[in-house]
Amino acid sequence: MQQFATLPGIGRKTALRLVLHLLRQDTETVSLFTKAIDTMKHEVKFCRTCHNISDTDTCPICANPHRDATTVCVVENIQDVMAVENTQQFNGLYHVLGGLISPMDGIGPSDLEIDSLVERVGQGTIREVILALSPTMEGDTTNFYIFRKLAPFTDVRISIIARGIAVGGELEYTDEVTLGRSILNRTPFEGK
Repeated sequence: MQQFATLPGIGRKTALRLVLHLLRQDTETVSLFTKAIDTMKHEVKFCRTCHNISDTDTCPICANPHRDATTVCVVENIQDVMAVENTQQFNGLYHVLGGLISPMDGIGPSDLEIDSLVERVGQGTIREVILALSPTMEGDTTNFYIFRKLAPFTDVRISIIARGIAVGGELEYTDEVTLGRSILNRTPFEGK
């Protein structure tokens, strides 16, 4: 129970429920569960190009010749790769930073995969870098830092994902920063 309680989002009560559930399972089911965890720890690694998880040195996204290798979407973590992929709207490659710059938490640029991003861009094949980081103080700080690091590459377009009010949202409940950005980044009404 103590080991389950060390997992994020798992308290003592949930840990106890998980242990009791496993105790009720047959030996083969529990063996498959523990083997899956062992396999994950020993065989899953980080892609040497984008730092996404993979069971090979290069993840399936980076290895896919049908993806647009000239466009790279920079995200904070692996969950963000999955979120963007679930939209089925992006056909480029990714770069996982592994976090955001957060001096309060002791996380600086050297703790993230920013230098490897600059190296990738420096190879000359990337034409656009999309900064898809959370619209928080840490995300904006990281965006600005990356923008400054990529500034020497004048032939590379640096863009940021759109920010604003969610579809179905109401202005009354929208925070001031989001509403302000929505006003500043307004787009022409096309009537469609």
